[in-house]
Amino acid sequence: MAENTTLEWAPEFTLRWSDFQAESNPAVFEDSHSVIKYRFTWTVNSEKIGEQIVFFIEDIRIFVEFHPLLSWVRLTAATDSLLKHEQGTFDLAELVKNENIVKLQEQFYSKHFPTRGQNEEQRKQFAKEDSGKMINAEVEKLQQLYDEKSLKYHDETNYGLNVEQQSKYDLLFMKLKQ
Repeated sequence: MAENTTLEWAPEFTLRWSDFQAESNPAVFEDSHSVIKYRFTWTVNSEKIGEQIVFFIEDIRIFVEFHPLLSWVRLTAATDSLLKHEQGTFDLAELVKNENIVKLQEQFYSKHFPTRGQNEEQRKQFAKEDSGKMINAEVEKLQQLYDEKSLKYHDETNYGLNVEQQSKYDLLFMKLKQ
């Protein structure tokens, strides 16, 4: 049976140290490192308005994924409190997604975009390609926002060692799981 290459965020899912499968890096100061990325799906359709064929985007969904093969922990530092902090980085990505998904969707929903191509088949292919590029650009901005908030989270909590600050974040994350 093949190992999971990604783990999708879900309210009932909790990371385990066995999910951190990469080798630790002795050259960095961190005791653990989580690689978390956004993945998206969408539906694209087209229609003819007058003489012009346009496409429109519907049903954008964004998923938060943890990458076990890129994430690691220094075994001598694998404590319950550090694991809870790393779960927090996963939860933070879901929180950032939830705070921004409607804004991202509103950039595309109920709007028409021009297609290119010489025939209907080409226009469908280009509509899929172009819509994917457009959404990907916005998801990359979401990833940057998450990366910035993740750095702030690590700094403010001192990687979970600042119990008071970690507790404040933990309260935010608990709301995701209700």
